[in-house]
Amino acid sequence: MQYTVIVHNAEEGGYWVEVPSLPGCFSQGETIDEALSNVREAIEVHIQGLKDDGQDVPKDEGFVIGRVEVKAA
Repeated sequence: MQYTVIVHNAEEGGYWVEVPSLPGCFSQGETIDEALSNVREAIEVHIQGLKDDGQDVPKDEGFVIGRVEVKAA
């Protein structure tokens, strides 16, 4: 199973990662590799919690992330 993740620069240094298809599921790390490793574990724990609570496990919604250029105001 795969989930789309978004990696952000953390203000205090390092990175934080969110999982759009799993609201409330996120993690952090000093490096991108560490953050991704940590979020894998967070996803597994999050999914197990959903199952334990008898909730459906959301599938990845296939988010598309891009950039747009705008004129400065």
